[in-house]
Amino acid sequence: MRPIPLFLLAATLLLAPLSARAQAPAPAALTKVSFATNWKAQAAHGGFYQAAADGTYRRYGLDVRILQGGPQVNNNALLPAGRIDFLMTGNLLHSFDSVKNGLPTVVVAAIFQKDPQALLAHPGQGFEKFEALKAAPLALIAKDAQFSWWQWLKVRHGFRDEVLRPYTYNLGPFLANKRAIQQGYSVAEPIYVQNQGKFKPVVHLLADHGYSTYSTLIATRTDTVAQRPELVQRFVDASIIGWINYLYGDRSAANAAMLAENPEMTLAEIEASVELMKSQGIVDSGEALANGIGAMNDARIRDFHAQMLRAGLYKTGEVDLGKVATTRFVNRKLGMDLKAKLLAR
Repeated sequence: MRPIPLFLLAATLLLAPLSARAQAPAPAALTKVSFATNWKAQAAHGGFYQAAADGTYRRYGLDVRILQGGPQVNNNALLPAGRIDFLMTGNLLHSFDSVKNGLPTVVVAAIFQKDPQALLAHPGQGFEKFEALKAAPLALIAKDAQFSWWQWLKVRHGFRDEVLRPYTYNLGPFLANKRAIQQGYSVAEPIYVQNQGKFKPVVHLLADHGYSTYSTLIATRTDTVAQRPELVQRFVDASIIGWINYLYGDRSAANAAMLAENPEMTLAEIEASVELMKSQGIVDSGEALANGIGAMNDARIRDFHAQMLRAGLYKTGEVDLGKVATTRFVNRKLGMDLKAKLLAR
């Protein structure tokens, strides 16, 4: 990760909310921690970069190194191999696969209450209601998605394989065909469609139609939970505070750090993505409103797993749900007072 200029870091430390500073005393020595994301730096990672940029991780006694992912980077393999301490994974399907394959990892927090996976359509084509999407003559869906949540769409909502065409992350085919629907990350692709197509697409979040997985999960190794639970708690807590400050406070330093890491992104895109995260309730909705950002519950994990069983993604008994996640580090209402103060400004 490129270092943040000292003057910028110092400025953000001075501006950090006093309530955030008071969350935890800073130990004399900092514990070095490595944390890897699953893609290039973007607004969907903002809270982690915020905690690094505004000194929150340091106030929790952590010296955190963030390793960004990308198309040529497989950070997922680093956690079970013991080469990193924490990993940001996409959703519960990754966690189910890890348990199925006997990997010694476990989810300790769910930053996103809603998975941002969505289906996009052109306005004025009769696709304003989710139920109409299954009648679209063309569905641009990436190969990996065709074998995961598309199977759920078929079983749960009656979608058909006959309309499938591979989505290659090029918006051209979608923009050229007004009757097409396309997969997209609800806090990213709609922005790109508006920039390139000059129109606002219809966006349907799968999460609003029963796709109940958590997303942007924090995972660590099972031996870290067993042997260093205080380290896990500090990292989870500091990350939660980082997300509150990123969404509701001054996020300029975090944005600068992400732009340095990923110069393909623009500040306008980051800010537009933040607004979509807020308006769609991606981070701060559902259980997070009552129990704080990062909240999880076992019943919801069981529900999502049951849906994936019906969709044929797993077989009964293949995934030991007791090993997927632990809620011992979340559901503590952490930072809700800070959020209230920031919103009151």
